[in-house]
Amino acid sequence: MSKNMTKSMKIYCFLIRGRVQGVGYRAFVHQLAEKLQLSGRARNLADGRVEVLLQTSPDMIEDLCVELRRGPSFAKVLDVELSETNLTKLDNFQIS
Repeated sequence: MSKNMTKSMKIYCFLIRGRVQGVGYRAFVHQLAEKLQLSGRARNLADGRVEVLLQTSPDMIEDLCVELRRGPSFAKVLDVELSETNLTKLDNFQIS
């Protein structure tokens, strides 16, 4: 990856609401991140949402939102909330 590409990469937080726990949603995000060679993490939240952090370029956000809204076959995504974080670097992809 070029230095310019690395500089344009930011870490975004996606909060996914709906039937997204217990349906393979975090594994789905992990596969998506590996396919796109993105670092990040996915974790279940106590309120039933899934939090996804992805380090990506801003021009990929729209496509990522489409994929995150689609989710795995047993999920039913109702909403994807997006925000930019102050984090500067994530290594690999982690599921917690």
